[in-house]
Amino acid sequence: MTAATKAKAKPRAHFSDWEQTKVTALLVLADGTVIEGVGFGAEGEAVAEVCFNTAMTGYQEVLTDPSYAGQIVTFTFPHVGNVGTNNDDGETTNLAASAAVKGCIVKASVTEPANYRSTQHFSKWLKARGIIGLSGVDTRELTNLIREKGMPNGVIAHNSKGKFDVKKLTAMARAWSGLEGLDLAKDVSLAQRMSWDENLWDWKDGYTTSEGGFNVVAIDYGMKRNILRCLVSAGCEVTVVPANAKANDILAMNPDGIFLSNGPGDPAATGEYAVPEIKALVASGKPIFGICLGHQMLALALGGKTMKMHQGHHGANHPVKDYTTNKVEIVSMNHGFAVDRASLPAGVVETHVSLFDGSNCGIALEGKPVFSVQHHPEASPGPQDSHYLFRRFVGLMAKVQ
Repeated sequence: MTAATKAKAKPRAHFSDWEQTKVTALLVLADGTVIEGVGFGAEGEAVAEVCFNTAMTGYQEVLTDPSYAGQIVTFTFPHVGNVGTNNDDGETTNLAASAAVKGCIVKASVTEPANYRSTQHFSKWLKARGIIGLSGVDTRELTNLIREKGMPNGVIAHNSKGKFDVKKLTAMARAWSGLEGLDLAKDVSLAQRMSWDENLWDWKDGYTTSEGGFNVVAIDYGMKRNILRCLVSAGCEVTVVPANAKANDILAMNPDGIFLSNGPGDPAATGEYAVPEIKALVASGKPIFGICLGHQMLALALGGKTMKMHQGHHGANHPVKDYTTNKVEIVSMNHGFAVDRASLPAGVVETHVSLFDGSNCGIALEGKPVFSVQHHPEASPGPQDSHYLFRRFVGLMAKVQ
């Protein structure tokens, strides 16, 4: 990261390896801070919220996770892009949607890929998806800035000629409203129903398919593919429906259970149309399981509230305790909003809690087969610490048969 400079200051290129190089990309924050580096991937400008992710692996999965819509991801691990990209590790379910994430920021320059699964260089992969990259940044300093001041609005810009209108970029960052109040699920959700029968990846056989099992309807607010694979591998036959699906239409499919997916944006905004449907689904008595945004909107449907977080949780090393088992799991997190635990009404039990900051990470409804978690059990950082949640969901469906 460059020395913190203001928009009025003369730009100076201070790279993480102290090598003087032509500036071809900037991150301009709403407070006027200008961060200089070398661009890769797509050229252009994009305004978004800047967050950081502490995962050491899985950058392709992170950048294809629809939950990152409206965000620029700073990777704290210095070597990103070194294993290239492939055709299997993308997480977005809606392949027709444009890239959700707006940009990525890394420390080290992107090298040639060194992995037998790689099919494309990371920079070319980003360019094909319209994602802007910024390298040569002291990501530790930027991470500290976010921890101290919260996730800022900013503009990431890449111009191979190094020509930038900093005043314009600063004005763009200041004018953007931010993620609060934004319904982004509609931008990443499938528009039509889709069936899914693919299992989790196996070292010997790769991806296989299965048919039959419990009939699960999964509502797509920004669904990750590996969630669907976990459901199928746990014994489910899955039909994915759009974010705006009506409860009556879902119940007409006679599901054994209903899944509420992850997704981006403000849960209160998406909840304007989703929460009334979730309330009707809860009232039906069907087993319900929610993850991330689905967890937050289930809490809203049950009478709780959500709130914007200071820096959010983004990474694959978060400890979470399950009060129902008294076990601690290492989980993957990706959220900038959280359920306000103090707002949970009687009858809604807190089941999981973050051991980093004590924030809510899970709820269950007393007397009904309804539960949700904030973290991502399908991401497998533990590596399988949280896979039991899918089996728990299947167990609830078996119980009400």
